[in-house]
Amino acid sequence: MNKLMTIAELQSRTETELRCLFRQATLALARTATGTPERRNNLATLENISRAIAAGPGRGL
Repeated sequence: MNKLMTIAELQSRTETELRCLFRQATLALARTATGTPERRNNLATLENISRAIAAGPGRGL
């Protein structure tokens, strides 16, 4: 998963989907080299997914 996922893309996802995406992004992060654009995208995606999970039902971010 090298694509940056935005908050707008994540708002409509269920918690189960978000947790699945979080795992995929975590595994992808482990395969990236330090300082690369791919790594920065994965880190930003993980942060966005974490925020969406924390927002809970309705995902009013």
